[in-house]
Amino acid sequence: MTFAIPDPKRGFASDNQAGVHPEILAALAAVNEGHQPAYGDDAVTARLREVVRGHFGPAAEVFPVFNGTGANVVSLQAMSQPWSAVVCPESAHINTDECGAAEKIAGLKLVTVPAPDGKLTPGLVERYATGFGNIQRRQPSAVSITQSTELGTVYTPEEVAAVAAAAHERGLGVHMDGARIANAAAALGVPMRAFTTDAGVDVLSFGGTKNGLLLGEAIVVLNPDAVQGLAFLRKSSMQLASKMRYVSAQLVALLDGDLWLRNAAHANAMARRLADAAGALPGVEVTQDVQANTVFAIVPKDAAERLRKRFAFYTWDERTGEVRWVCSFDTAEEDVDAFAAALAEELSG
Repeated sequence: MTFAIPDPKRGFASDNQAGVHPEILAALAAVNEGHQPAYGDDAVTARLREVVRGHFGPAAEVFPVFNGTGANVVSLQAMSQPWSAVVCPESAHINTDECGAAEKIAGLKLVTVPAPDGKLTPGLVERYATGFGNIQRRQPSAVSITQSTELGTVYTPEEVAAVAAAAHERGLGVHMDGARIANAAAALGVPMRAFTTDAGVDVLSFGGTKNGLLLGEAIVVLNPDAVQGLAFLRKSSMQLASKMRYVSAQLVALLDGDLWLRNAAHANAMARRLADAAGALPGVEVTQDVQANTVFAIVPKDAAERLRKRFAFYTWDERTGEVRWVCSFDTAEEDVDAFAAALAEELSG
């Protein structure tokens, strides 16, 4: 069987478009021997449980799933009732880019909050988590925050703890969408548990695909009292892998060592390099503080359209001309420099 040879040029549209890290491919090959019990009763998934507890504490329970949407939906469903509402930023992935899955599959109401930097605050939780006991209203059950956010910003451990405290005071659970959690930890220079377990997060959607995996994410339950029926919900939501050792092996390879941190730190550094180069060009305005691996900038529309014919990236806001550039574990300095040079050429017409 033959395949078309892919374009070797790296783009900046999404870290989902990057390839698979060689160490992840090696881990998949290593577990591809013999037979193992299915549905998570294998030795590899048992090892993953140990590794995850090493990162997030002895009470942590891990449930590998296929994708980030599945992790988010199953997590929120396990924290809620059919009449529940979840408070989240307007820009949250569960609101903008999951095709209404939390509402369709879990039956939840998303209460979206204006947050220009993508982050919830205790004041916003207090303002939008309302209607308790009102039979006419969906009842708030949880808040969902994203680390790093869809706007590339990062919550400090203190900021997460403050949001969690405000939520818990109102009887709400705290869910973290950690699709780019490794980028946040690399940016902050702290262990992942510093802004999850230690900060009061109850359930985490742990992201791997954006950080070098072929496929696979995980639900990490940090507070077992915050969920109900999660194992059954994972199965009924079609997120239980039969040959789970292949998902678990990737997560073990990522987390049992420093691959997760190396990949994320490199992607962050490339984003900083890109922001510095692009931001120095006349006509380019970097719009968000570049803290992780994404850069948001306003670029003249005609220049952006010409540049898109040379490098892949998305427009974030058609009205303002804001674009998003994402760096990955395999983004090279030469990729960034070539992109910045091409941007300079297109800006000059």
